[in-house]
Order: sequence, then C-alpha cells, then structure tokens
Amino acid sequence: MSKPKNKIQTLIEILLTSTKLGLTSFGGPVAHLAYFKDEYIDRRKWLDDKTYADIIAICQFLPGPASSQVGISIGMLRGGLLGGLISWFGFTVPSIIVLIVFAMMYQTFSLGDAGFIHSLKIVAAAVVLHALIGLGKKLTPDKPRLAIAMVAATIMLLYPSAWMQIFIILGAGLLGLKLFKDKAESKVQPFHINISKKLGLTSLGILISLLILLPLLNKVSDHPLLNIFDIFFRVGSLVFGGGHVVLPMIEREVVPQGLLTANEFLAGYGMAQAVPGPLFTFSSYLGTMMEGVIGAIVATIGIFLPSFLLIVAALPFLNELRQRATFQGVLMGVNASVVGILLAAFYDPVINSSIFSTADFALGVILFGLLNIWKVPAWLIVILGVIGGYVLQIIGSGL
Repeated sequence: MSKPKNKIQTLIEILLTSTKLGLTSFGGPVAHLAYFKDEYIDRRKWLDDKTYADIIAICQFLPGPASSQVGISIGMLRGGLLGGLISWFGFTVPSIIVLIVFAMMYQTFSLGDAGFIHSLKIVAAAVVLHALIGLGKKLTPDKPRLAIAMVAATIMLLYPSAWMQIFIILGAGLLGLKLFKDKAESKVQPFHINISKKLGLTSLGILISLLILLPLLNKVSDHPLLNIFDIFFRVGSLVFGGGHVVLPMIEREVVPQGLLTANEFLAGYGMAQAVPGPLFTFSSYLGTMMEGVIGAIVATIGIFLPSFLLIVAALPFLNELRQRATFQGVLMGVNASVVGILLAAFYDPVINSSIFSTADFALGVILFGLLNIWKVPAWLIVILGVIGGYVLQIIGSGL
C-alpha cells in the first residue's frame, strides 16, 4: 500500500481522485466498485486487494449504499474522518448538482432518450466484467469458494431480492466459518485508522438515538424540513440492497402523502439513472421538488448520514477482527458470495440493460480489451465508449 503524504496533500489528493470518479462512474453500485478497484487499488495502491475485499464484505452487511460506504471507508483509511467526508463529497456532489438542476427545470430538461446514455451502460458492462475477473481470481482461488460464488449467483438470478442477498451473505459466512478458518492467514496486513472504538460505539449510539427521536419530534412538529430529514434518515438507516431497493421505499413515503406526484417521482428516477455516482442522490432531486435547494440539502444529508455513522462504528473494530481465524473464515465465505452476487448483477441489470445488438456487443468487447489488456484508465474508457457509441450509431444509420 502506498503511504499518504502530508495531511493537506492527502486531502487534496482524495478530493481530486473522488471527484474524477464522481464524474465518470456510471452504471450503478456494481460498476462503482469496479471503478474504485481500478483507481484506488490497481493504480494508486492505497489499499491491498484483501483489505479492499474485506471492506466490501463489511459494507455488504450494513444498510445503506454499499458503494458509497466503500468510498467513505477508503477516504477514512487514507485521511481520517475528514478524508471520508471529502471522499464522499467528491464522489457524490457532481450528481447532486445535476439532479438539483434537473428538479428545477424538470418540465423542459430531458436526457432520458439521449444516445450517450446507452453508451454509458455499455461502458459499465465492460468495467464490471473487468472487475469481476480481478476479484474472482483473488477471492475464489479454490473449488470450495468458487462453488459458493456459483451457488450465490444462481440463487440471486432465480430469486432476485435484497433479502435474498442478505440470506446468501449470512449463509456464506457460516459456511466460511466451517470450511475456511483453518486457511486463515497468520499475519494479515493491518491498516491504520485514526478512529477509536469509543468513537465507534458513540457513532452507533447516535444512529440508534436519531432513529428513535426523529419520528417523535416529527409527530410534535409540523416543520416540512424535519419531516424530510426524518423520512430520508430512516430510509438510509434501514434499507438493504442499495439504490434500486431504496426507490420503492422512498416512493411509499412521498407519493401517497402527496409530497410528489407519481409523474414527478418517475421523472427524477429516470434522470438519476443517467448520472454518475450513487443512486441515493435521487434524494437531492426529491428534496428540491419538495422544498427547493434547502430541501435537497436536508434530504441528501438525511439519507447519507447513516452511512457515515455506520462506517465510523464498524471500522475501528475491523482491524482487530481481521486478525482472528474465525472472522477470516467468515470473510472468505462472504467474499466468495459477493463475487457470485456481482456475477448475477453483471447479467441483470448490467447486461440486460446494455447489450441489445451485435454492435453493442462489439463495442463492449473493444472497451473490455482496452481496459483489461491495454490497461486504459476507466475514465478514458467512458469517453471512448461515448464516442464509439456515436460512431456505431452513424455507421448503422448509413447502412
């Protein structure tokens, strides 16, 4: 792992790197993890592969947006609490800005049918496949772990749901405890985290207290901003399965209550699919529609704050747990299941929503080759994918 520079240089580096990812990471949470691996692990060597895999495994256990939590964790490991906040800010703010602007102009501003949107989905397919191969080699190196990945992928394809994903991860962890505790490494590379266990427990206490107090305060107060914060904090604290799962939960909170119409909700959902960064920034659009820019700020803080509190609660204990053979065995099983879950997601929704023709497949193969063989950086793949999509569109229309 590369060593950080002085504090200011480190924070600037985190901001620039996360902002680049926030501008180019199209394709949803599975693709985000692929972009993170390419930038943070393969290129910058901020973490080793095992630490990265362990962080992914922990974030899969937590409610909230897993890819955002992974990015926050990497920022905290690199630059402390402020590094985590800056990492989130850079990765998230570009899509927040776009969605706020869209909410203010949503009757006239439409990108849903633009050709480059489809090209970005093909780019995501290439990036996800590249990450899958890399993770598969490291996390499923033997037949038992490969079998866990295959079973996990099969179950997720047949019974796709957030709850099934949780059951798969728990089951794989139990299998790992039984099968792999004897394969634990005696010396795991530790990471430095400037967060105490006391602060971790305090963070968890704040999360639980807010979950109890906010609904009570909301009942005795009729303030719209408090209502928005209560809705989005609760959803961000309790939803498992990432961005696509959070959408129906939010819909039930805002549309039946008359805070938004169904058409307004769906317009924002379509736009949220078209921007880079986490799908949870859909909250910025909804908050703007309800109470303007201040509503966007309150909704965005509300839905992402639980992720910070959960990561601060978990990271101080992760280093110690990783040294234990039993916990290593659990993580081996969980990591193998994550590979299977990502494989299922590669088919649905990544391939299902991106590859519709031989031209799409050809572009995907070219982009994958550039990424996997010629090691072209992911941000350049995004640009080349959009250009290639337009070229194929012109060629196709001329035939």
